[in-house]
Amino acid sequence: MADNSLTNQKPAGFATRAIHHGYDPLDHQGALSAPLYLTSTFAFPSAAEGGRRFAGESQGYIYGRLGNPTVALLEGRLASLEGGEAALATASGMGAITTAMWTLLKPGDEILTDMTLYGCTFAFFRHGLAQFGIHVRHADLTDLDAVEAGFGPTTKLVYFETPANPNMRLVDIRAVADLAHARGALVMVDNTYCTPFLQRPLGLGADLVVHSATKYLGGHGDLLAGAVVGTRALVDRMRYFGLKDMTGAVLSPFDAFLVLRGLKTLEVRMERHGRSALAVARQLEAHPSVARVHYPGLETAPQHDLARRQMPGGFGGMIAFELEGGFDAGIRFMDALKLVTIAVSLGDAETLVQHPASMTHSPYTPEERAAHGIADGLVRLSIGLESVEDIAADIAEALDTAQHAPLRRTG
Repeated sequence: MADNSLTNQKPAGFATRAIHHGYDPLDHQGALSAPLYLTSTFAFPSAAEGGRRFAGESQGYIYGRLGNPTVALLEGRLASLEGGEAALATASGMGAITTAMWTLLKPGDEILTDMTLYGCTFAFFRHGLAQFGIHVRHADLTDLDAVEAGFGPTTKLVYFETPANPNMRLVDIRAVADLAHARGALVMVDNTYCTPFLQRPLGLGADLVVHSATKYLGGHGDLLAGAVVGTRALVDRMRYFGLKDMTGAVLSPFDAFLVLRGLKTLEVRMERHGRSALAVARQLEAHPSVARVHYPGLETAPQHDLARRQMPGGFGGMIAFELEGGFDAGIRFMDALKLVTIAVSLGDAETLVQHPASMTHSPYTPEERAAHGIADGLVRLSIGLESVEDIAADIAEALDTAQHAPLRRTG
């Protein structure tokens, strides 16, 4: 288990570990920020030592694809925050997912996954892995009877997001993990929406956690990164096979440096994102032109009790909602916004809005979106760090405009 303490007396708090874990400035000539190691390879003190490192008989760096001190510091810090033994940092969230899958699966294996997934994850599973003889089963993982019925004879992995992108469905991590482990399957959870500050799936029974660190962990929209966290045995397999040989999705030291910077403010940012999102969700819920709001922090949310149990840090900054008038009304709303920016991605300081059916989840066919719970009129909001009064005012004005303005079609 990663060392979670700075002293021998008691474990350090989340924010303290996010800022200090694994680094002592006095070991680095007093540099308060960890050094950036911009090197592709590493020198050996002797030929014999080089041979020992390649044979795994001696610790030490070899080549940038296998490890780098800046990246290693980030990995240790992420493992500590998620409560895992080890972490592997990658060049993107999809790099983390593909590295894990190519390590864990072989032709003939099956994945059991939820009905709702991020569009590129869905495309990789259904249109990527399937070409290599790996079968993907979809089930409603919010229904434990459907989970049990979804297992096949060669199911090796259960994979899901909670909350799910984009419709905010929650999956009971502990209950699904118990069912999976009884059948010898591993459980991997995409924790991008929550970060370890809000939710720690490993502590609820998951075997692996995956992140797009591009989002909240980085927090500033200026990098691409991903990570997988779990046991050291699983992470080592991913590093020395999935990453080294299969994907090559290596995180650059500079991007690792930026994610380390982002982690230092993660707790305060997530608290602000969550407070503002709850206020905006209540605003949307009360507006007559809003048909439905999907946000687990609302007391009226169907899965609010589950959210309170497994998201002890709060309910996050992501909201999905549908307007009366469906797709056309959603387009009018987005075009009327002035402060809120139309852009994909999430977890940035800026509030972002996008239309999943035509943007992030366009890899689904219309029939697949309907079957997987992604309404054509669904709008996704990533609530940023601006003054919440300004976010709310912009949304209120755009909602009023969406009710009355004609749709402006282009092309």
